[in-house]
Amino acid sequence: MGVRVVGIEIPSHSPVFLAILAIHVPIGLLAVVSGVVAMLKEKRRGHTRFGSIYFCCLGALFATSTALAALRWSEDYHLFALGALAFVAALIGREARRRRWATAIDAHVAGMGLSYIVMLTAFYVDNGKTLPIWRDLPPLAYWLVPSVVGLPLIIRALARSQQIVIRPNKTA
Repeated sequence: MGVRVVGIEIPSHSPVFLAILAIHVPIGLLAVVSGVVAMLKEKRRGHTRFGSIYFCCLGALFATSTALAALRWSEDYHLFALGALAFVAALIGREARRRRWATAIDAHVAGMGLSYIVMLTAFYVDNGKTLPIWRDLPPLAYWLVPSVVGLPLIIRALARSQQIVIRPNKTA
C-alpha cells in the first residue's frame, strides 16, 4: 500500500510517484486559487493575468496527472481522462477569446468554467474518500457535485453577460 501524508493516503510509496506528486499538489492549489480569482475579478486588465496563470497551471497539472496516471494506469486511467478533458476545455476557452470566436454562447466562459468543474471533479474522485464531509458521501457524489454546483454558475455568468442568444422558433 502507500503512505499517509496529513491524513491523506498516498497510493504509492514509489520515489518517482512521490516526487511528481510533490510538484502536482502545489500546482493544483495554484490552479484552484488563480481560477477563482480569474472568475471573480472584473473582466478587464488583470483578469487575463490570473486566467493565464490558471491556464498554465492547468497545463502543468495535466502533465503531472498524466505521469501519475501512467505509473498506476489500471487504478488511475480515469484521472488521465478527466485531466485531458479539463485541459481541452480550457484550450477551447482560451482560443475562443484569443481568436474572438462569435458563437451563440461565450465559448471562453463555457470552456474555462467547464475546465474548472472537471479539474475539481478529478480532485474529488481521487481524494473524496479521505476528505472530511466528502468521505461520508456516496462515491457518485464525487463525480456529480462539482457539476451540480458549477453548471448553474456558468449558466448564470453567461446569462448575466447576455452572451446567450435565444433565437425564436419560426415553426409556430
